[in-house]
Amino acid sequence: MWSDLSEKVILVTGAGAGIGHALVSQLVSANAKVIAVVRSEAQAQQLLAIDKERIQVVLVDLKHWQAVRETLKGLPKLDGLVNNAGVAIIKPFEQLTEQDFDAQFDVNIKAVFNVTQAVLPLLRDGASIVNVSSIAATRSFAGHTAYSATKAALDSLTQSLALELGPRKIRVNAVNPTVVLTKMGADNWSDPAKSGPLLAHIPLRRFCEVQEVVDGIGYLLSNKSSFVNGHHLNLEGGYAVS
Repeated sequence: MWSDLSEKVILVTGAGAGIGHALVSQLVSANAKVIAVVRSEAQAQQLLAIDKERIQVVLVDLKHWQAVRETLKGLPKLDGLVNNAGVAIIKPFEQLTEQDFDAQFDVNIKAVFNVTQAVLPLLRDGASIVNVSSIAATRSFAGHTAYSATKAALDSLTQSLALELGPRKIRVNAVNPTVVLTKMGADNWSDPAKSGPLLAHIPLRRFCEVQEVVDGIGYLLSNKSSFVNGHHLNLEGGYAVS
């Protein structure tokens, strides 16, 4: 699977931490070339320490529509795009503010729309786009009202783009994990009182590991998924059937 991506050029947003950082490391190990979009200089330096030859860092705030377009327009041709950047503000519905709402929609769906549209002329025919969504797009969880709405919108966008970009043989898919054990995920779900009820609905009785999401993305980027298009790959240990 990963050997398919050797010498391919892949753009990854949200590359500075968690899933994005792990994905960049995996792609570089597979001899791919990565354009890593990050939001801080510290994140940029951490990525460049991995491999300065194969990683090109782009520093931009995805919430700024025109700045994103200006920054991305000079990039080389792309074989893949991973829209990984995301914001999760978990609060009861009545406590969510306008700022909370906008922060999540601006990154989780508007930025995906903007980045994808901005780099569309750079995507080679036959390229692959992978959007990092969530099982929360189709399942309800307390405190996830706005977040879930953004991921439902992202799943809809994924299917629409699969239809519209199909004539160029560009495939568009999503990975939809449950809780992923990034540092943030582990910290947020370390309390058994919080994690227990959710784990009880997962037949495998555990949460998703970062590498499992990375492998799912790699599959969808690679030629091994050449006839997979408009699909949402649920990474949730059987939650949907429990």
